[in-house]
Amino acid sequence: MRYGQIQEGGAQGFGAGGSGARGFGAVRYEGGRARRRGVRAALALAGCGALLAAGCSASDGAQAGPGGSPPGPPPTGAASAGASGPPEASGPPARGSVTVSGEVAKGLESPWGVVPLPGGDLLVASRDKGTISRVRADTGAVTQIGRVPGVAPGGEGGLLGLAVSASFPSDRMVYAYFTTESDNRIARMRYDEQRPAGQQLGAPDTVFRGIPKGLIHNGGRIAFGPDRMLYAGTGETGDTALAQDRKSLGGKILRMTPDGQPVHGNPEADSVVYSYGHRNVQGLAWDKDKRLWAAEFGQHTWDELNLIEPGGNYGWPEAEGKAGKAGLRDPVAVWKPEEASPSGIAWAQGSVWMAGLKGERLWRIPLKGTAAAAEPEAFLQGQYGRLRTVVSLGGDRLLLVTSETDGRGSPEAGDDRILTLTVR
Repeated sequence: MRYGQIQEGGAQGFGAGGSGARGFGAVRYEGGRARRRGVRAALALAGCGALLAAGCSASDGAQAGPGGSPPGPPPTGAASAGASGPPEASGPPARGSVTVSGEVAKGLESPWGVVPLPGGDLLVASRDKGTISRVRADTGAVTQIGRVPGVAPGGEGGLLGLAVSASFPSDRMVYAYFTTESDNRIARMRYDEQRPAGQQLGAPDTVFRGIPKGLIHNGGRIAFGPDRMLYAGTGETGDTALAQDRKSLGGKILRMTPDGQPVHGNPEADSVVYSYGHRNVQGLAWDKDKRLWAAEFGQHTWDELNLIEPGGNYGWPEAEGKAGKAGLRDPVAVWKPEEASPSGIAWAQGSVWMAGLKGERLWRIPLKGTAAAAEPEAFLQGQYGRLRTVVSLGGDRLLLVTSETDGRGSPEAGDDRILTLTVR
């Protein structure tokens, strides 16, 4: 992999080693990995608030692609074994940049799902506490709005992904994916800002239940697509056979109506299963042409970024990485787990941006259509520890959420954080 030069608050360094990260404190090494000692307090909250307030529009682009539309033929030139079609005539530059432009909030406990609200504030889920909090864009103040009843945290389970309905300004519905004592499920709750703090979430209305749960591999990312349908990434809970079992909801990407019903035109009638053969999907994002991309954990060999096509079989456990087997979709990009262990992804500036947990870095994957335009680049390596979630705010702005308090990190004063990034 080639590591690109980064820009962080005006200082320049190199993502591979961290030695050039002036302005983010001294760097120490633990087990061969760069770890930051501290983050300068001079990150501008006011400037960050302005960024957030301006940045909650949906991504641009108007042409429908296979990811966000009812099933249709694969993209022109896409091979049956994976997304290796010819690149488009133009694309993003091979090398990009990242500027850390602000700190939205700090002191968060096990943050996982994050979703912007109209006007720029954020909702943040705490995986282990089972609570949802609102973060003020202008001050960074964090206020709990409610607790999701029935959440049973443990291992990699708990309160995971968040989404707001496509009609949020009128219906005020917040969707949550969470682990219970018996399953993983999706519920929606009405958010009433007129009620007292901590009591602003209405009773949960379960729209979908029965997703397998486990100590590991619970998936958890949810998002509304350009088609206004609800998508969910699930895991196979460590039972690898579930990924290839078309009747199981484990190891899948699901597509359903906002009420939790199968969408007319899904690959199989009366089924919410959109794609299968996944190990543990935790990242979902659409590009400007409304193609759906997903990141997932590999086992010991390869983590993956996949272009998702309806009815596609992404190989697990029969294949890990680029296997070139007939009937299986190959990933567009792969990484060794120690370099990635991917979680959330977002699309901005012609690239997919992918958070790495074990890899403790942010990956940029420049795209030309359905293919990678250049080798992925790594940024912020070791600067903030484990990285969980990336959210696009439109244009060149991203949110990045750390995950040092999830039981597998080395939390320091101020962890966990939500940062604003300017990217190219």
